[in-house]
Amino acid sequence: MNINYIIIRNMQNNFYNANHAYNYLWDHIIETGVDFDNTKAIFNCGFRIENPMDNHITNPDRNWKADYAEAEWQWYLSGDNSIAKLGTIYGKIPPIWVKMSNRKGLVNSNYGWQWQRNNQLEYVIKKLRKHKETRHAAISIYDCKEHNNYKKDTPCTYAVQFTILNDKLNMSVYMRSNDLWYGFCNDQYCFSMLQKYVAERLNMDIGWYYHHAHNMHIYNDKL
Repeated sequence: MNINYIIIRNMQNNFYNANHAYNYLWDHIIETGVDFDNTKAIFNCGFRIENPMDNHITNPDRNWKADYAEAEWQWYLSGDNSIAKLGTIYGKIPPIWVKMSNRKGLVNSNYGWQWQRNNQLEYVIKKLRKHKETRHAAISIYDCKEHNNYKKDTPCTYAVQFTILNDKLNMSVYMRSNDLWYGFCNDQYCFSMLQKYVAERLNMDIGWYYHHAHNMHIYNDKL
């Protein structure tokens, strides 16, 4: 408990872009993380990114693929949770999605499919248009009624919330678990694109992006 307290207290929580956050978090996890389920991890990790649209990971050691991140975003935006749809957009289906999909080739972790269920995204946009100071502009992604379907593919993100401050659209993302190497790089890209999408629908500038992960980690095979 004391170790985790020190990790939270000493962590920087303001970054100017996604790559700045990635580089800092990598070093911070390596230096202060604890061994946890085949990872090096920190807990209750929260920070903001001042320029969400500066969302490319440029660290050469990561070799991040912007074209794949964009394909994943377009897949989410389609609301189609079949991995075949991702294959159509990207030209091939990454093995990780094949592994996570069910027998029908469907996945729970297509966040666009989640936020379009019950018209959640349109509901949020409507709420923000009607009342700029609403506290109801929230999307639920993790559905407790579907625990039996989460055996291979449990969504890492459980909620997204939007807030308008100073006529700019801010967004907060809440995650139960976030892998820095694989997950964060593409997650922050797709969610910042969602922030842009909603801001454009509202004819509004983009504010800050807030990222909250209960468990932020690096798998041991990447150390």
